[in-house]
Amino acid sequence: MISVVIPALNEEKLLPGLLAQLTPELVAAHGLELIVSDGGSGDATRDIALAAGCTVVEHLDERRQTIAEGRNAGAAAARGELLVFLNGDVHLDDADRFFATIATTMRDTAISGATCEVQVFPEEEKGIDRAFHNGHNLYVRFLNAIGEGMGRGECQVLRRSLFVVIGGYNPAMAAGEDYDLFRRVRKHGRIVMLPGVVVYESPRRFRRYGYAGIVWGWTKNALAVIFRNKSSSATWEAVR
Repeated sequence: MISVVIPALNEEKLLPGLLAQLTPELVAAHGLELIVSDGGSGDATRDIALAAGCTVVEHLDERRQTIAEGRNAGAAAARGELLVFLNGDVHLDDADRFFATIATTMRDTAISGATCEVQVFPEEEKGIDRAFHNGHNLYVRFLNAIGEGMGRGECQVLRRSLFVVIGGYNPAMAAGEDYDLFRRVRKHGRIVMLPGVVVYESPRRFRRYGYAGIVWGWTKNALAVIFRNKSSSATWEAVR
């Protein structure tokens, strides 16, 4: 079984697009389990997930949940040996090929984790989006090639047994939790890019803050993870 864990907070606009790709036929064909870990949404996110046949894990505390806590809560409810973490604002280029490639790739026990190429929704893509994401995809490949370990939260794949061994995502991290996780995953084996697989993300955060602002934020958080084992961001603003 492959457990797909989707952390979500007020994602009623974009979550339906992803869930529409995860059809009952696809679920049956690839042995999928769909889990939406809701961080306390005030919109229709939970209802949308339930209507799509997902298991919904709810955060009921008044305290703001970190996305790391949301990912961990979803993983705790998972039954599959493979965990696939996807953000709620992504679309898969080809859902059938995506899960088939995961199953084939993760048969290699020397591989501890997998990630994939990330691009912006084609219908919203601008030249700067393509240039940045092409460069960043190369950067992710480079970090994994030199043994650093890297994979963006839009697409992270690993075995549940390893997830348990390394303690999952660091729940105290408001940002950079995806980088931190795969730095630890890399110590147990190779991390690879899934061949021929693309995940498309919403450009909403890049439109809000600009690429310079995003890169600066990522850099600060990465340095904090490396040198202080924490994120530099106290909170992570939800852009909806």
